[in-house]
Amino acid sequence: MFVLGVDPGLSRCGYGVVRRYGSNLSATAGGFITTDPDLPLQHRLFVLAKELRALMAETQPQAVVVERVFFQTNANTAMATGQAAGVALLAAAEAGCEVAQYTANEVKLAVAGFGGATKEQVQHMVAALLDLPEPPRPADLADALALAVCHLTAQPLRRAIEAATAAGAAAEAG
Repeated sequence: MFVLGVDPGLSRCGYGVVRRYGSNLSATAGGFITTDPDLPLQHRLFVLAKELRALMAETQPQAVVVERVFFQTNANTAMATGQAAGVALLAAAEAGCEVAQYTANEVKLAVAGFGGATKEQVQHMVAALLDLPEPPRPADLADALALAVCHLTAQPLRRAIEAATAAGAAAEAG
């Protein structure tokens, strides 16, 4: 499976593409998209949408994973991050991709084994899991790769739960 992780941000939006071959994971692409802070908001969102659409067309992911904005102390940052996340979700839906969202704590738990892991711990674990020569930097790139890794490791369990839930509902209805 081929997954695109997106760490949403208006100033810098990280992305990472991870492929699973059997039980092995490998990073195939990663980076970040920036927007000019001097542009009006609608133009920055337009640039972000255009770049994300091009990235999805180029990489053809089967799934897109976007960090769910759960809590931020700065309201302006939270709003901008939420708007960037919305643009990423829209671009994924337009591309016809499976879409998933995880909070930062869910990603840290899946990747580092501890929901309160530091950025550095996540970077080191992403490097280890993807057999990278050094931890990915900046943090936006590491977070995007971690999102993809989280989904690839959590997806089989999610599908099993969905199938069991559907089977239980069908049994109750029948």
